[in-house]
Amino acid sequence: MADIKLGLTLYCFTPEYVKGVLDLEGIIRTAAEMGYTGYEIVATQMCPDYPYVSDRFLGELTAMNRYYGMEIVSYAANMDRGLRHDRNLTEDEMLARAIVDLKSANKLGATVMREQYLCGPNVLKRLAPYAELYNVKVGIEIHNPEYPTSPYMQEYLRVIQESKSSYIGFIPDFGCFAVKPNKPNWDAALRNGARLSMLDLAAKLRFDEVPMEEAQKKMAAAGANGAEMGAFSGMYGFVTFYSKPDTQGLKKIMPYCVEMHGKFHYIYEDLHEHSIPYEDILPAIAASDFDGYIMTEYEDHDPVSGDTFTQMARHIAMEKKILGLREGVRR
Repeated sequence: MADIKLGLTLYCFTPEYVKGVLDLEGIIRTAAEMGYTGYEIVATQMCPDYPYVSDRFLGELTAMNRYYGMEIVSYAANMDRGLRHDRNLTEDEMLARAIVDLKSANKLGATVMREQYLCGPNVLKRLAPYAELYNVKVGIEIHNPEYPTSPYMQEYLRVIQESKSSYIGFIPDFGCFAVKPNKPNWDAALRNGARLSMLDLAAKLRFDEVPMEEAQKKMAAAGANGAEMGAFSGMYGFVTFYSKPDTQGLKKIMPYCVEMHGKFHYIYEDLHEHSIPYEDILPAIAASDFDGYIMTEYEDHDPVSGDTFTQMARHIAMEKKILGLREGVRR
């Protein structure tokens, strides 16, 4: 039986953080008031000395966590393979960067580190003994357009199994289970001049799994404008969707999952996410032996449609409703 804990990534509050509405302490306080118990910090965003952690920042963050009854669970690292202008980073260079991130995660007290799939399967395999040394589990984020049984994620699964290490695994992002276009992107495209008929065409091409290059030609032939092509690109990229989401693939990799990203874009008042089938995802996790956090990840930073506080309150209420947790219970 699963032991699911509800947390959030501080990335949810990006608009408020960037605009100065909330500082780091304000975000942690607000998260605690919403009922969360642990969090993931995106290091490049909120750690001032990234990729390092100063003693001063460590002290400040520790004091905030203690005061508000919160804990840092996960350290979200970035793997910028294109850091240099003249070439991609080598495998050794990416491994070295990941080790520095592990040290920083350990210093902050995080027990999980999100790594991006750009590092490559062999880097993850080589990272395993360092993860064990620093007592930080490293999870490769399965993010659109990847999904649990995509060929690249299957390469990762192979090296995870071969390593026999419990310190490397996956962090599935629920966005990879989307079953239709997300509402904020759709609405933004309409505001920017997209025609409903063309958005419907783009969605149909994606649902029918028409290859992107062929679909792009069909959109152009139909007279697609810039807003419509922008929405089309998203449907085939980082906000893609599937007629049959890979929930069976999720069940197969569950023993190797160290954390979950509860991605969402829009939740209605009746606590239903517009495009991501939480009603299928959460019961599958609850029926497994997963022991860890589902990190709320709100991703609609549009100045017109974005509503962080309302949407996040709905998200944790939706999670508790589906999982059968009482309102007001912090886990």
